Amino acid sequence: MAGIMAYGGYLPAHRIRRSRIGEALGTRPGAGTRTVASYDEDTTTMGAEAARVALHGLPGPEEVRGLFFATSDPVYLDRSNAAAVHAVLSLDPSVPAVDMCGAVRSGVGALRAGLHAGAPTLVVLSDIRAGLPGGADERDGGDGAAALVVGTDGEVVAEWIGDAARTEEFLSRWREPGERHSRHWEDRFVEEVHVPAGRLVLEEALKSAGLTAADVDHLVVAGASRRIAAAVRAAAGVDEHAAADDLLDSVGETGTAHLALRLAAILDRAGPDEVIALVVLTEGADALLFRTTGLLAGRRSAWPTAAQIEHSSDDLSYATYVSWRGFLPREPMRRPLPPQLAAPATRRIGAWKLGLVGSRCLACDTRHLPPQRVCGACRALDQMRPDPVAGLPATVSIATVDRLAWSPNPPLIYGTVDFDGGGRLQCEFTDTGPDGARTGLRVRMAVRRTHSRDGVHNYYWKARPERGEQY
Repeated sequence: MAGIMAYGGYLPAHRIRRSRIGEALGTRPGAGTRTVASYDEDTTTMGAEAARVALHGLPGPEEVRGLFFATSDPVYLDRSNAAAVHAVLSLDPSVPAVDMCGAVRSGVGALRAGLHAGAPTLVVLSDIRAGLPGGADERDGGDGAAALVVGTDGEVVAEWIGDAARTEEFLSRWREPGERHSRHWEDRFVEEVHVPAGRLVLEEALKSAGLTAADVDHLVVAGASRRIAAAVRAAAGVDEHAAADDLLDSVGETGTAHLALRLAAILDRAGPDEVIALVVLTEGADALLFRTTGLLAGRRSAWPTAAQIEHSSDDLSYATYVSWRGFLPREPMRRPLPPQLAAPATRRIGAWKLGLVGSRCLACDTRHLPPQRVCGACRALDQMRPDPVAGLPATVSIATVDRLAWSPNPPLIYGTVDFDGGGRLQCEFTDTGPDGARTGLRVRMAVRRTHSRDGVHNYYWKARPERGEQY
């Protein structure tokens, strides 16, 4: 039995009201909100966060035997982004990590590859939709990530029961290498291709599973505009009550990640023995069918999509949004920039820097952050075991707001946090303003980009306020 063993989604803590975009540009105000990746987030960090949530649904990350990372907005070209996600998760070096980047269809392609892998595979889908000011991607897009652990060991929360695909070579959305923003053909032409392709693949997938449109409990149509998705749903003949929340009003269309984010939202609330149909419209169409199992109720995501939306803020200003996107450069702090990373030093401390793996003394059980050879409590030498703390909650003991230090998003907020079970760490804070950083605040650790220099991005861990996690 192949299917989904565990799942998780990640949505940034910030959203912007579409009405604010309209007000700033003098255009017609849109309804709802869209998620916005923070200044220190990118597709790699968001994918890593989603993967951490998904792996929480497994007994241990050692079950994963492969990692596929898909995005249309990779941080690096000619360098693996999947390897950074692999390091954050502290997966075994024997686990291959592979990038599938460049097009929205890479997401469903990675999912297909994982389902055919024959061993538990982590499929991570992440995207940032950064359109030009006043464009459709700016208004209707969204940023987010989702991760699915797929396998064939029988311990699945949703069984894979059918699929179909159709490939069509035509212009609908494109971006040349080096361009930051995609261009689009008009919907009327794209609709002529996508609607019949979507209807056809869904019919073929249902036929392969021995089902009809009446058997579908949840229908997801991703990868297209709201208008085209509605036309596909109408042509599919599925009961209108089966149309799942498209997340467009609260999150936006998240590109490569959208099919998995919507699937995660369904799994957060679905019952057993319900049929989920995913239709992805890109250069053609793909359809995947899943049936939920009785294991779902006990293995739902520990950080549901609805909780992430509820615990996010929609008061982001348009000026801040375009500044984070790079359209409005800010005057930098008059301080030296951080140095470029050195490859040898980064490799030596990789387990700590990206995995946040400390050490715990075998003699007196004292935790050390960062890891040490000599115990600071009992002075024992080389009697340590690895002690990962990335998933542990912590409490702020000291918080400082520095308006002079260099930061890509001043002021710099940093302080000291105490982890549950021992251990203290000095770090930056993120996803909070100067008024929100206070002693006693409960926080979680998140891997973020601290700075970039000469095309090299530095990742390290910051503390962020808790947002409704259930673990």
